[in-house]
Amino acid sequence: MRRISKLTRVAVGVASLALAATACGGTSSENGGSSETKQDLGLAIAYDVGGKGDQSFNDAAYSGLQKAQTEFGYKTADIEPTEGETDADKEQRLVSLAKQGYNPVIGVGFAYGPAMEAASKKYPKTTFGIVDSVVEGDNVASLVFAEQEASYLAGVAAAKATKSNTVGFVGGVDVPLIHKFEAGYKQGVQDTNPKVKVISQYLTQTAEEGGFSSPDKGKAAAEGQIEKGADVLYAAAGLSGQGVIEAAAKANVWAIGVDSDQYKQEALAPYKNRILTSALKDVGGAVYTLAKSVKDGKPLNGVQTFDLKVNGVGLAESNPEFAKIAGLSAAVAKAKEGIIDGTIKVKTE
Repeated sequence: MRRISKLTRVAVGVASLALAATACGGTSSENGGSSETKQDLGLAIAYDVGGKGDQSFNDAAYSGLQKAQTEFGYKTADIEPTEGETDADKEQRLVSLAKQGYNPVIGVGFAYGPAMEAASKKYPKTTFGIVDSVVEGDNVASLVFAEQEASYLAGVAAAKATKSNTVGFVGGVDVPLIHKFEAGYKQGVQDTNPKVKVISQYLTQTAEEGGFSSPDKGKAAAEGQIEKGADVLYAAAGLSGQGVIEAAAKANVWAIGVDSDQYKQEALAPYKNRILTSALKDVGGAVYTLAKSVKDGKPLNGVQTFDLKVNGVGLAESNPEFAKIAGLSAAVAKAKEGIIDGTIKVKTE
């Protein structure tokens, strides 16, 4: 039986990187690249498509790793994906990390599902974690989020901010996970102002086609939506979302970021004034929480759900312009209250 719990959000900070050498993907090492097997080295994460530097999903996971490293003072490793890799490649990466003694080992993204299932069986004494998917196993923690709830709040913001009554959604890959983002966003828009039209587009059918890792694809999609009159664009597309934000900024319309507070991301600083808000997903907090549970000798397993009630998802208000849009802050606060108390039921499809 899976143990289901909801965890409190942990604030995370980003510091400098320390890596450890392993197979299948780019990496570097704190201890000179030794391949010697060690025990209880600490946390290791394997990135999703787009890798570190996406200013979004993967970077959020990285921030949790850095908090754990700073607080616990142990070794960490974070490993980049490789282009065109197979499930076997992912499994080898996870197995290599477990063999070296890292604990926990976390796969960032649903694409690690089959690899996680196989690797966790080979190392039953190691705690594994997977973000955005559910994998059965006594030593596996499935870190899942209510993305639709944060996206609903983003939809409320879009409906309040639009002047053209047309807004856009750009999804990276046409998969159930991203459908949750779209469903919540559309519902938030329509519940706030039924007159607002939502234009939706997915960049690719599969991750292998670059839907989460191609800013040029995101930029082209955004430009097309802007031509159709969209003046608020929400991207749930990983690294591709940077292209959406760039296009929105150049056209002087609003962008809504995802996963991390993209208004604060250094790489997006040239466009920050047009990033109205971001639908937050505390991947870093989830990564840190699992690492802490292992450090405390009480490793989590089963489904760990992060939603609005525990601040596992939310909406950023870092841009000062957010508070200047008439009725926006109040509408978001009211929607958040409704979702938490159950009077608003957010769709996932």
